[in-house]
Amino acid sequence: MQKARIGVTGLAVMGRNLARNLARHGHPVAVHNRTSSRTKALVEEFGDEGTFLPAETPERFVASLERPRRLVIMVKAGAPTDAVIDEFAPLLEPGDMIVDGGNAHFADTRRRESALRERGVHFVGTGISGGEEGALHGPSIMPGGSAESYAALGPLLEDIAAKVDGTPCCTHVGPDGAGHFVKMVHNGIEYADMQLIAESYDLLRYAAGLEPAGIAEVFRTWNTGRLESYLVEITAEVLAHTDASTGKPFVDVVLDRAEQKGTGRWTVQTALDLGVPVGGIAEAVFARSVSGHAALREAARDLPGPSRGAAAGSGFADAVEKALYASKIVAYAQGFHEIQAGSAEYGWNIDLGAMATIWRGGCIIRARFLDRIRAAYEADPQTPTLLTDGHFAEAVGDAQDAWRDVVATAARLGIPAPGFATALAYYDSLRAGRLPAALTQGQRDYFGAHTYRRVDREGTFHTLWGGDRTEVTG
Repeated sequence: MQKARIGVTGLAVMGRNLARNLARHGHPVAVHNRTSSRTKALVEEFGDEGTFLPAETPERFVASLERPRRLVIMVKAGAPTDAVIDEFAPLLEPGDMIVDGGNAHFADTRRRESALRERGVHFVGTGISGGEEGALHGPSIMPGGSAESYAALGPLLEDIAAKVDGTPCCTHVGPDGAGHFVKMVHNGIEYADMQLIAESYDLLRYAAGLEPAGIAEVFRTWNTGRLESYLVEITAEVLAHTDASTGKPFVDVVLDRAEQKGTGRWTVQTALDLGVPVGGIAEAVFARSVSGHAALREAARDLPGPSRGAAAGSGFADAVEKALYASKIVAYAQGFHEIQAGSAEYGWNIDLGAMATIWRGGCIIRARFLDRIRAAYEADPQTPTLLTDGHFAEAVGDAQDAWRDVVATAARLGIPAPGFATALAYYDSLRAGRLPAALTQGQRDYFGAHTYRRVDREGTFHTLWGGDRTEVTG
Protein backbone atom coordinates (compact mmCIF):
# COMPACT_ATOMS: atom_id res chain seq x y z
CA MET A 1 0.00 0.00 0.00
CA GLN A 2 1.42 3.39 -1.03
CA LYS A 3 2.05 5.81 1.81
CA ALA A 4 1.71 9.59 1.70
CA ARG A 5 4.59 11.82 2.77
CA ILE A 6 2.14 14.30 4.29
CA GLY A 7 -1.60 14.62 4.80
CA VAL A 8 -4.05 17.54 4.73
CA THR A 9 -7.39 17.49 6.53
CA GLY A 10 -9.79 20.36 5.94
CA LEU A 11 -10.26 20.87 2.21
CA ALA A 12 -11.78 24.32 1.93
CA VAL A 13 -9.98 26.62 -0.51
CA MET A 14 -6.75 27.02 1.50
CA GLY A 15 -6.47 23.34 2.43
CA ARG A 16 -7.30 22.16 -1.07
CA ASN A 17 -4.74 24.48 -2.67
CA LEU A 18 -2.04 23.55 -0.18
CA ALA A 19 -2.63 19.85 -0.92
CA ARG A 20 -2.43 20.57 -4.66
CA ASN A 21 0.81 22.51 -4.17
CA LEU A 22 2.35 19.55 -2.34
CA ALA A 23 1.18 17.10 -5.00
CA ARG A 24 2.48 19.30 -7.83
CA HIS A 25 5.91 19.15 -6.19
CA GLY A 26 5.89 15.37 -6.35
CA HIS A 27 4.85 14.61 -2.77
CA PRO A 28 2.13 11.94 -2.35
CA VAL A 29 -0.58 13.65 -0.27
CA ALA A 30 -3.26 12.03 1.87
CA VAL A 31 -6.44 14.13 1.80
CA HIS A 32 -9.40 14.08 4.14
CA ASN A 33 -12.40 16.24 4.91
CA ARG A 34 -15.22 15.82 7.38
CA THR A 35 -17.56 16.04 4.40
CA SER A 36 -16.23 13.33 2.10
CA SER A 37 -17.74 14.92 -1.00
CA ARG A 38 -15.01 17.57 -0.87
CA THR A 39 -12.34 14.90 -0.81
CA LYS A 40 -13.91 13.20 -3.80
CA ALA A 41 -14.25 16.49 -5.70
CA LEU A 42 -10.58 17.35 -5.13
CA VAL A 43 -9.39 14.02 -6.54
CA GLU A 44 -11.79 14.12 -9.49
CA GLU A 45 -10.91 17.67 -10.47
CA PHE A 46 -7.19 17.80 -9.75
CA GLY A 47 -6.10 14.16 -9.57
CA ASP A 48 -3.86 14.57 -12.61
CA GLU A 49 -1.68 17.12 -10.76
CA GLY A 50 0.00 14.51 -8.59
CA THR A 51 -0.62 11.64 -6.22
CA PHE A 52 -3.57 12.04 -3.85
CA LEU A 53 -4.57 9.34 -1.36
CA PRO A 54 -8.18 10.06 -0.39
CA ALA A 55 -9.48 8.84 2.95
CA GLU A 56 -13.06 8.89 4.20
CA THR A 57 -12.26 8.29 7.86
CA PRO A 58 -9.66 9.66 10.29
CA GLU A 59 -8.39 6.11 10.83
CA ARG A 60 -7.77 5.47 7.12
CA PHE A 61 -6.26 8.93 6.76
CA VAL A 62 -3.71 8.35 9.54
CA ALA A 63 -2.97 4.82 8.31
CA SER A 64 -2.05 6.18 4.87
CA LEU A 65 0.74 8.40 6.24
CA GLU A 66 4.38 7.33 6.41
CA ARG A 67 6.23 7.70 9.72
CA PRO A 68 6.81 10.13 11.22
CA ARG A 69 3.29 11.11 10.31
CA ARG A 70 2.87 14.72 9.18
CA LEU A 71 -0.76 15.74 9.49
CA VAL A 72 -1.75 19.27 8.42
CA ILE A 73 -4.95 20.78 9.84
CA MET A 74 -6.59 23.49 7.70
CA VAL A 75 -9.75 24.36 9.62
CA LYS A 76 -11.10 27.45 11.39
CA ALA A 77 -9.18 28.67 14.42
CA GLY A 78 -10.52 28.14 17.93
CA ALA A 79 -12.90 25.35 18.91
CA PRO A 80 -12.91 23.67 15.44
CA THR A 81 -9.13 23.25 15.65
CA ASP A 82 -9.36 21.76 19.14
CA ALA A 83 -12.06 19.37 17.93
CA VAL A 84 -9.89 18.09 15.07
CA ILE A 85 -6.89 17.69 17.38
CA ASP A 86 -9.01 15.71 19.83
CA GLU A 87 -10.16 13.51 16.97
CA PHE A 88 -6.74 12.73 15.50
CA ALA A 89 -4.33 12.83 18.45
CA PRO A 90 -5.41 9.42 19.87
CA LEU A 91 -4.60 7.84 16.48
CA LEU A 92 -1.01 9.11 16.44
CA GLU A 93 2.17 7.70 17.96
CA PRO A 94 5.20 9.34 19.60
CA GLY A 95 7.26 11.20 17.01
CA ASP A 96 4.26 12.00 14.79
CA MET A 97 3.24 15.61 14.29
CA ILE A 98 0.17 17.77 13.86
CA VAL A 99 0.66 20.94 11.85
CA ASP A 100 -1.88 23.73 12.37
CA GLY A 101 -1.84 25.93 9.26
CA GLY A 102 -4.70 28.19 10.35
CA ASN A 103 -4.63 31.67 11.88
CA ALA A 104 -4.60 30.45 15.49
CA HIS A 105 -3.85 32.71 18.43
CA PHE A 106 -0.29 31.97 19.53
CA ALA A 107 -1.42 31.42 23.14
CA ASP A 108 -3.69 28.60 21.95
CA THR A 109 -0.76 27.16 20.01
CA ARG A 110 1.45 27.22 23.10
CA ARG A 111 -1.28 25.41 25.07
CA ARG A 112 -1.77 22.76 22.39
CA GLU A 113 1.96 22.25 21.90
CA SER A 114 2.47 21.68 25.61
CA ALA A 115 -0.41 19.21 25.89
CA LEU A 116 0.64 17.17 22.85
CA ARG A 117 4.29 17.18 23.87
CA GLU A 118 3.30 15.20 26.97
CA ARG A 119 1.97 12.51 24.62
CA GLY A 120 5.14 12.55 22.53
CA VAL A 121 3.36 14.16 19.58
CA HIS A 122 4.86 17.28 17.98
CA PHE A 123 2.53 20.22 17.45
CA VAL A 124 3.68 22.74 14.86
CA GLY A 125 1.78 26.03 14.76
CA THR A 126 2.47 27.34 11.27
CA GLY A 127 1.66 30.73 9.83
CA ILE A 128 0.84 30.61 6.11
CA SER A 129 0.49 33.87 4.19
CA GLY A 130 -0.44 34.51 0.60
CA GLY A 131 -4.13 33.66 0.46
CA GLU A 132 -5.53 30.97 -1.77
CA GLU A 133 -3.19 31.83 -4.65
CA GLY A 134 -0.17 31.69 -2.40
CA ALA A 135 -1.23 28.34 -0.98
CA LEU A 136 -1.31 26.96 -4.51
CA HIS A 137 1.67 28.67 -6.14
CA GLY A 138 4.01 29.30 -3.18
CA PRO A 139 3.18 30.99 0.14
CA SER A 140 5.37 32.47 2.84
CA ILE A 141 5.47 29.86 5.61
CA MET A 142 6.26 30.52 9.28
CA PRO A 143 6.48 27.23 11.23
CA GLY A 144 7.06 27.11 14.97
CA GLY A 145 7.39 23.98 17.08
CA SER A 146 10.48 22.01 17.97
CA ALA A 147 13.72 21.88 15.98
CA GLU A 148 13.20 18.11 15.74
CA SER A 149 9.82 18.53 14.05
CA TYR A 150 11.26 21.05 11.59
CA ALA A 151 13.97 18.59 10.59
CA ALA A 152 11.25 16.23 9.36
CA LEU A 153 8.76 18.81 8.12
CA GLY A 154 10.92 21.68 6.92
CA PRO A 155 12.15 20.22 3.63
CA LEU A 156 8.57 19.72 2.42
CA LEU A 157 7.52 23.23 3.41
CA GLU A 158 10.59 24.81 1.89
CA ASP A 159 9.90 22.90 -1.31
CA ILE A 160 6.41 24.38 -1.74
CA ALA A 161 7.15 27.88 -0.40
CA ALA A 162 7.68 30.92 -2.59
CA LYS A 163 11.28 31.48 -3.68
CA VAL A 164 13.13 34.79 -3.95
CA ASP A 165 16.58 34.67 -5.53
CA GLY A 166 16.47 30.91 -4.97
CA THR A 167 15.83 31.26 -1.21
CA PRO A 168 12.65 29.62 0.14
CA CYS A 169 10.27 31.94 1.97
CA CYS A 170 10.16 29.49 4.86
CA THR A 171 12.31 28.99 7.95
CA HIS A 172 11.98 27.61 11.46
CA VAL A 173 10.77 30.62 13.44
CA GLY A 174 11.21 29.25 16.96
CA PRO A 175 9.66 26.98 19.62
CA ASP A 176 5.97 26.41 20.46
CA GLY A 177 3.87 29.43 19.43
CA ALA A 178 6.59 31.46 17.70
CA GLY A 179 5.32 30.74 14.19
CA HIS A 180 1.77 31.86 14.87
CA PHE A 181 3.05 34.88 16.84
CA VAL A 182 5.08 36.06 13.85
CA LYS A 183 2.15 35.44 11.49
CA MET A 184 -0.07 37.48 13.83
CA VAL A 185 2.34 40.44 13.73
CA HIS A 186 2.71 40.02 9.95
CA ASN A 187 -1.04 40.52 9.69
CA GLY A 188 -0.90 43.52 12.04
CA ILE A 189 1.72 45.13 9.79
CA GLU A 190 -0.53 44.29 6.85
CA TYR A 191 -3.37 46.24 8.49
CA ALA A 192 -1.11 49.28 8.90
CA ASP A 193 0.24 49.04 5.35
CA MET A 194 -3.27 48.87 3.91
CA GLN A 195 -4.47 51.79 6.04
CA LEU A 196 -1.58 54.00 4.91
CA ILE A 197 -2.30 53.13 1.27
CA ALA A 198 -6.00 53.92 1.78
CA GLU A 199 -5.14 57.28 3.33
CA SER A 200 -2.83 58.04 0.39
CA TYR A 201 -5.73 57.37 -1.99
CA ASP A 202 -8.06 59.57 0.10
CA LEU A 203 -5.60 62.46 0.10
CA LEU A 204 -4.87 62.20 -3.61
CA ARG A 205 -8.57 62.21 -4.35
CA TYR A 206 -9.93 64.82 -1.95
CA ALA A 207 -6.90 67.04 -1.42
CA ALA A 208 -5.31 66.85 -4.87
CA GLY A 209 -8.59 66.36 -6.76
CA LEU A 210 -7.57 63.26 -8.74
CA GLU A 211 -10.09 60.69 -9.95
CA PRO A 212 -9.63 56.94 -9.22
CA ALA A 213 -8.24 56.18 -12.69
CA GLY A 214 -5.65 58.93 -12.30
CA ILE A 215 -4.74 57.72 -8.81
CA ALA A 216 -4.32 54.22 -10.24
CA GLU A 217 -1.63 55.60 -12.54
CA VAL A 218 0.09 57.26 -9.57
CA PHE A 219 0.20 53.93 -7.76
CA ARG A 220 1.48 52.17 -10.89
CA THR A 221 4.32 54.68 -11.03
CA TRP A 222 5.06 54.17 -7.32
CA ASN A 223 5.18 50.44 -7.91
CA THR A 224 8.20 50.89 -10.17
CA GLY A 225 10.23 52.43 -7.35
CA ARG A 226 10.97 51.92 -3.67
CA LEU A 227 7.29 51.32 -2.85
CA GLU A 228 7.12 48.31 -5.16
CA SER A 229 4.94 45.74 -3.42
CA TYR A 230 2.01 43.41 -3.87
CA LEU A 231 -0.33 45.77 -2.00
CA VAL A 232 0.59 48.80 -4.11
CA GLU A 233 0.25 46.68 -7.25
CA ILE A 234 -3.27 45.49 -6.44
CA THR A 235 -4.28 48.98 -5.27
CA ALA A 236 -3.66 50.24 -8.81
CA GLU A 237 -5.73 47.37 -10.19
CA VAL A 238 -8.66 48.05 -7.84
CA LEU A 239 -8.64 51.80 -8.51
CA ALA A 240 -8.50 51.31 -12.28
CA HIS A 241 -11.45 48.90 -12.28
CA THR A 242 -14.86 50.12 -13.54
CA ASP A 243 -18.08 48.63 -12.20
CA ALA A 244 -19.84 46.83 -15.06
CA SER A 245 -23.40 47.49 -13.91
CA THR A 246 -23.10 51.24 -13.23
CA GLY A 247 -20.08 52.39 -15.22
CA LYS A 248 -18.76 54.07 -12.08
CA PRO A 249 -15.32 53.58 -10.57
CA PHE A 250 -15.45 50.28 -8.66
CA VAL A 251 -14.17 51.93 -5.49
CA ASP A 252 -17.26 54.19 -5.48
CA VAL A 253 -19.77 51.35 -5.43
CA VAL A 254 -18.14 49.39 -2.61
CA LEU A 255 -19.64 50.05 0.84
CA ASP A 256 -17.06 51.86 2.96
CA ARG A 257 -17.08 49.44 5.89
CA ALA A 258 -13.88 47.42 6.24
CA GLU A 259 -14.09 44.08 7.97
CA GLN A 260 -11.49 42.18 9.98
CA LYS A 261 -10.93 38.63 11.21
CA GLY A 262 -9.05 39.34 14.42
CA THR A 263 -5.31 39.02 13.82
CA GLY A 264 -4.78 42.78 13.73
CA ARG A 265 -6.70 43.16 16.98
CA TRP A 266 -4.64 40.36 18.55
CA THR A 267 -1.46 42.16 17.50
CA VAL A 268 -2.53 45.30 19.35
CA GLN A 269 -3.78 43.42 22.42
CA THR A 270 -0.53 41.47 22.64
CA ALA A 271 1.53 44.63 22.19
CA LEU A 272 -0.31 46.15 25.15
CA ASP A 273 0.52 43.08 27.23
CA LEU A 274 4.18 43.35 26.21
CA GLY A 275 4.28 47.13 26.72
CA VAL A 276 5.27 47.75 23.10
CA PRO A 277 3.93 50.89 21.32
CA VAL A 278 2.36 49.92 17.98
CA GLY A 279 0.24 52.99 17.34
CA GLY A 280 0.35 52.61 13.56
CA ILE A 281 -1.12 49.12 13.73
CA ALA A 282 -3.62 50.16 16.40
CA GLU A 283 -4.86 53.10 14.33
CA ALA A 284 -5.37 50.79 11.37
CA VAL A 285 -7.46 48.44 13.52
CA PHE A 286 -9.48 51.34 14.93
CA ALA A 287 -9.97 52.84 11.47
CA ARG A 288 -11.67 49.63 10.38
CA SER A 289 -13.72 49.70 13.56
CA VAL A 290 -14.84 53.30 12.95
CA SER A 291 -15.81 52.42 9.39
CA GLY A 292 -18.12 49.70 10.66
CA HIS A 293 -20.06 51.91 13.09
CA ALA A 294 -22.59 53.07 10.51
CA ALA A 295 -25.14 54.50 12.97
CA LEU A 296 -22.48 56.47 14.83
CA ARG A 297 -21.11 57.89 11.60
CA GLU A 298 -24.59 58.81 10.39
CA ALA A 299 -25.36 60.61 13.67
CA ALA A 300 -22.15 62.62 13.35
CA ARG A 301 -22.50 63.39 9.65
CA ASP A 302 -23.44 67.07 10.16
CA LEU A 303 -20.79 67.92 12.74
CA PRO A 304 -18.91 71.10 11.80
CA GLY A 305 -15.61 70.81 9.99
CA PRO A 306 -12.99 73.17 8.62
CA SER A 307 -13.72 75.91 6.15
CA ARG A 308 -11.97 74.23 3.30
CA GLY A 309 -9.10 76.26 2.01
CA ALA A 310 -7.22 75.76 -1.20
CA ALA A 311 -6.59 72.17 -2.17
CA ALA A 312 -3.10 70.76 -2.26
CA GLY A 313 -0.87 72.23 -4.90
CA SER A 314 1.34 70.69 -7.54
CA GLY A 315 3.83 68.18 -6.32
CA PHE A 316 1.46 66.87 -3.65
CA ALA A 317 1.57 63.33 -5.04
CA ASP A 318 5.34 63.31 -4.54
CA ALA A 319 4.84 64.51 -0.97
CA VAL A 320 2.34 61.72 -0.33
CA GLU A 321 4.81 59.19 -1.70
CA LYS A 322 7.44 60.36 0.77
CA ALA A 323 4.95 60.39 3.65
CA LEU A 324 3.77 56.90 2.71
CA TYR A 325 7.31 55.53 2.65
CA ALA A 326 8.24 57.18 5.97
CA SER A 327 5.04 56.01 7.66
CA LYS A 328 5.54 52.51 6.26
CA ILE A 329 9.01 52.42 7.84
CA VAL A 330 7.43 53.33 11.19
CA ALA A 331 4.76 50.62 10.90
CA TYR A 332 7.31 47.92 10.13
CA ALA A 333 9.64 49.22 12.86
CA GLN A 334 6.79 48.85 15.35
CA GLY A 335 5.94 45.34 14.13
CA PHE A 336 9.54 44.15 14.33
CA HIS A 337 9.84 45.71 17.79
CA GLU A 338 6.87 43.61 18.89
CA ILE A 339 8.43 40.44 17.46
CA GLN A 340 11.66 41.30 19.27
CA ALA A 341 9.78 41.81 22.56
CA GLY A 342 7.73 38.62 22.15
CA SER A 343 10.86 36.65 21.39
CA ALA A 344 12.50 37.93 24.58
CA GLU A 345 9.38 37.33 26.68
CA TYR A 346 8.90 33.72 25.59
CA GLY A 347 12.52 32.73 24.95
CA TRP A 348 12.03 32.09 21.22
CA ASN A 349 15.30 33.60 19.91
CA ILE A 350 13.64 34.77 16.68
CA ASP A 351 15.97 35.93 13.90
CA LEU A 352 14.46 39.23 12.72
CA GLY A 353 16.49 39.27 9.52
CA ALA A 354 15.18 35.80 8.67
CA MET A 355 11.60 37.03 9.13
CA ALA A 356 12.19 39.84 6.64
CA THR A 357 13.74 37.29 4.28
CA ILE A 358 10.76 34.94 4.26
CA TRP A 359 8.32 37.83 3.82
CA ARG A 360 9.95 38.92 0.54
CA GLY A 361 7.78 36.53 -1.48
CA GLY A 362 4.50 34.68 -1.22
CA CYS A 363 2.94 36.76 1.55
CA ILE A 364 0.56 39.72 1.36
CA ILE A 365 3.15 42.28 2.50
CA ARG A 366 5.83 41.09 0.06
CA ALA A 367 7.79 44.09 -1.16
CA ARG A 368 11.15 45.34 -2.40
CA PHE A 369 11.36 47.23 0.89
CA LEU A 370 11.85 43.97 2.84
CA ASP A 371 15.27 43.44 1.29
CA ARG A 372 16.34 46.64 3.02
CA ILE A 373 14.98 45.37 6.33
CA ARG A 374 16.80 42.06 5.88
CA ALA A 375 20.02 43.93 5.21
CA ALA A 376 19.53 46.14 8.27
CA TYR A 377 19.22 43.18 10.63
CA GLU A 378 22.03 41.27 8.94
CA ALA A 379 24.29 44.29 9.49
CA ASP A 380 23.22 44.63 13.14
CA PRO A 381 20.97 41.91 14.63
CA GLN A 382 20.61 44.07 17.77
CA THR A 383 19.27 47.12 15.92
CA PRO A 384 16.91 48.73 18.48
CA THR A 385 14.61 50.08 15.78
CA LEU A 386 14.65 50.18 12.00
CA LEU A 387 14.43 53.96 12.24
CA THR A 388 18.08 54.12 13.36
CA ASP A 389 19.35 52.05 10.43
CA GLY A 390 21.36 54.25 8.08
CA HIS A 391 19.21 53.71 4.98
CA PHE A 392 15.91 54.21 6.75
CA ALA A 393 17.14 57.14 8.83
CA GLU A 394 18.21 58.87 5.60
CA ALA A 395 14.86 58.13 3.92
CA VAL A 396 12.87 59.46 6.86
CA GLY A 397 15.14 62.49 7.08
CA ASP A 398 14.51 63.23 3.41
CA ALA A 399 10.74 62.92 3.99
CA GLN A 400 10.50 65.39 6.88
CA ASP A 401 9.00 68.43 5.17
CA ALA A 402 6.76 66.39 2.86
CA TRP A 403 5.54 64.12 5.67
CA ARG A 404 4.62 67.05 7.89
CA ASP A 405 2.99 68.91 5.01
CA VAL A 406 0.81 65.90 4.19
CA VAL A 407 -0.32 65.51 7.82
CA ALA A 408 -0.98 69.26 8.08
CA THR A 409 -2.89 69.30 4.79
CA ALA A 410 -5.07 66.43 5.97
CA ALA A 411 -5.85 68.26 9.22
CA ARG A 412 -6.48 71.56 7.44
CA LEU A 413 -8.93 69.98 4.98
CA GLY A 414 -10.61 67.68 7.50
CA ILE A 415 -9.49 64.48 5.76
CA PRO A 416 -8.90 61.72 8.32
CA ALA A 417 -5.33 60.42 8.15
CA PRO A 418 -4.76 58.67 11.50
CA GLY A 419 -2.10 56.35 10.09
CA PHE A 420 0.11 59.17 8.80
CA ALA A 421 -0.45 61.29 11.90
CA THR A 422 0.29 58.58 14.46
CA ALA A 423 3.37 57.43 12.54
CA LEU A 424 4.73 60.98 12.65
CA ALA A 425 3.86 61.34 16.35
CA TYR A 426 5.67 58.07 17.13
CA TYR A 427 8.73 59.25 15.22
CA ASP A 428 8.74 62.59 17.04
CA SER A 429 8.26 60.83 20.38
CA LEU A 430 11.37 58.71 19.80
CA ARG A 431 13.50 61.67 18.79
CA ALA A 432 12.28 64.01 21.55
CA GLY A 433 14.90 64.96 24.13
CA ARG A 434 12.25 65.04 26.84
CA LEU A 435 8.64 63.85 26.88
CA PRO A 436 5.69 65.20 28.91
CA ALA A 437 5.61 61.83 30.68
CA ALA A 438 7.38 63.65 33.50
CA LEU A 439 4.17 65.59 34.15
CA THR A 440 2.14 62.39 33.89
CA GLN A 441 4.29 60.81 36.61
CA GLY A 442 3.84 63.92 38.76
CA GLN A 443 0.07 63.65 38.39
CA ARG A 444 0.15 59.93 39.26
CA ASP A 445 2.16 60.63 42.36
CA TYR A 446 -0.23 63.45 43.38
CA PHE A 447 -3.48 61.45 43.19
CA GLY A 448 -2.22 57.93 43.88
CA ALA A 449 1.17 58.14 45.58
CA HIS A 450 2.56 56.06 42.70
CA THR A 451 6.08 57.55 43.19
CA TYR A 452 8.49 58.81 40.59
CA ARG A 453 12.19 58.70 39.74
CA ARG A 454 14.48 61.69 39.43
CA VAL A 455 16.97 62.68 36.75
CA ASP A 456 19.68 63.60 39.25
CA ARG A 457 19.84 60.60 41.63
CA GLU A 458 18.88 56.94 41.94
CA GLY A 459 15.81 55.59 43.75
CA THR A 460 12.07 56.20 43.81
CA PHE A 461 10.44 59.16 45.53
CA HIS A 462 7.09 60.53 46.67
CA THR A 463 6.06 64.09 47.45
CA LEU A 464 3.70 64.62 50.41
CA TRP A 465 1.21 66.59 48.33
CA GLY A 466 -1.45 66.75 51.05
CA GLY A 467 1.05 67.81 53.68
CA ASP A 468 4.08 70.05 53.64
CA ARG A 469 5.15 68.81 50.20
CA THR A 470 8.44 67.45 51.36
CA GLU A 471 9.95 64.62 49.39
CA VAL A 472 10.40 61.16 50.84
CA THR A 473 11.88 58.00 49.42
CA GLY A 474 9.33 55.71 47.80
